[in-house]
Amino acid sequence: MHGKRNILVILGLCVAQASAATLAVAAGFDQAEWAQRYDMDANLAVSRSNVPVLSTQTLNATEQAIEAYRGIVARGGWNRVPGGATLKLGSASPAVGELRKRLILTGDLDGSAGTSTVFDSYVDAGVRHFQARHGLTQTGIVNRETLAAMNVPADVRLHQLEVNLVRLRSYSGNLGERFVMANIPAQAVETVENGVVATHHNAGVGKIDRQSPVMMTRALDINFNPYWTVPASIIRKDLIPRMQKDPNYLSDHKIRIFNKDGQELQASQVNWNSLEATNYKFRQDPGGDINSLGVVRINIANPYGVYMHDTPEKGVFGDDDRFVSSGCMRVQNVRDYVTWLLKDTPGWDRAHVDEAIRSGQRIDVKIASSIPVYWVYVTAWAAPDGLVQFREDIYQRDGFGGTVADNAPAQQVTNVRSSDLAPMNDDE
Repeated sequence: MHGKRNILVILGLCVAQASAATLAVAAGFDQAEWAQRYDMDANLAVSRSNVPVLSTQTLNATEQAIEAYRGIVARGGWNRVPGGATLKLGSASPAVGELRKRLILTGDLDGSAGTSTVFDSYVDAGVRHFQARHGLTQTGIVNRETLAAMNVPADVRLHQLEVNLVRLRSYSGNLGERFVMANIPAQAVETVENGVVATHHNAGVGKIDRQSPVMMTRALDINFNPYWTVPASIIRKDLIPRMQKDPNYLSDHKIRIFNKDGQELQASQVNWNSLEATNYKFRQDPGGDINSLGVVRINIANPYGVYMHDTPEKGVFGDDDRFVSSGCMRVQNVRDYVTWLLKDTPGWDRAHVDEAIRSGQRIDVKIASSIPVYWVYVTAWAAPDGLVQFREDIYQRDGFGGTVADNAPAQQVTNVRSSDLAPMNDDE
C-alpha cells in the first residue's frame, strides 16, 4: 500500500509549469535534439532518468506502478476526454474540465489545480508531462495523438504494465557491466555502464511490415565511411520502381552496378521492366551526405542481416513516429555512440572517431571486447522516481489482437538487410 501511495504522490510532484520544448540542432553535426526549458524549479521538471530500463530498479518501480494502476481500475478507471476542437493554452470549454480530471488522476496535474474549464498554464504543464510519459513531442497541445493516448482505457494500460513486467523480468540477470539496450517501440537506444545510463539516443526502427527483430547479440566492429550494398529485398521493393520512374536515380545517388564477375555495368544495360536487376550487385559509394548508412555502420552478430547505423536524414530523430526503416536501426548522435563503444579500444577516443569520419576513407575497427546488445520490445515501464512510461504497441505484441500475437516470432521478414534507399522515405 505504501508503494502504491508513493508512486502516485511522486507522479503528482513531478508536474511543473513548463515552457515549450524546442527543437535544437547539435552544434557541428546537424542532428536533432530535444532541448527543454522550465520556468520553475528544475527538480520538478520532467527529466530523463539515468536508471536503465533493463534494471532491478525499473523492475521494482514497474511492480509498484501495477499496484497503483490496479487501484485506478478498481475505482472505475478514468474519464474520456472529448474530441472535437483542439485543446490548447487559452481554450475554454467543458472539455478542459474533463481534461483536468484526466490529468489529475494519473498525477500529470496536481489536484490543487482545481476544476476550471479554462486551459491555463497549469493544464499546459500537465499536458506536457503526459506527453513526456508517452514519448510524444511536448507541445502542450492536445492533438490527435495526445488525445488517443489519453483515452486508452485504464485496464488496457494496466495490462500493458503486467505484460511488460514479464519482459523486464526476463532481463533481470547479469547483462554485463557495459551493454546497449535498444527499445524498439520506444525508438530509443541506451548505453549502460556500471548500472547507469551513459548515453541516450533516439532511434529509427523497422516499420510494421519490415520489423526490427527482438534479440540478444553483441557489437563486434565499426565501419567508418562504409559502402552500402543494396539487399535483394530492397532491389525488388524499392530500387526497381525508382528506376522505372527516374532513370537517373542510380547516378544521382552514387550507386554502382556490378555483375557476378565484378565488372561495372551502366544502368542502360539493365532491363528495369523486369527482375533482371536482382541478378546484379548494387553498391553505394561512401558519403555521409547521401549514403544510406551515413558515416558509420555498427555490426552486430545476428541471423537477420540487420545492424545499427548513421543516416543522412537527421531530421527523422525529431519526429514522434520513427518507424521508418527496413529492420535496421538508425542511431541519433552516432559519434557519441561509437565513441562509447570504442572506449576500451586503444587509439579510438572521440578525436580519432571524428578524424576517421572527416577523412572520408573506409576504415574498419574491431571493438576490443565485444559489447552485449539487447534489442527489446518494452511498451510500458516505470522509473524509480515514479514516472510511468507508455509507448505505442506498434507491432501488436501486447495481446490486444492484430496480426502479430505476443508470442509470435520476433522477426517476420528475415531477408531484410538495411534501411531504405536515401533519400527515399519508407512512408511513401
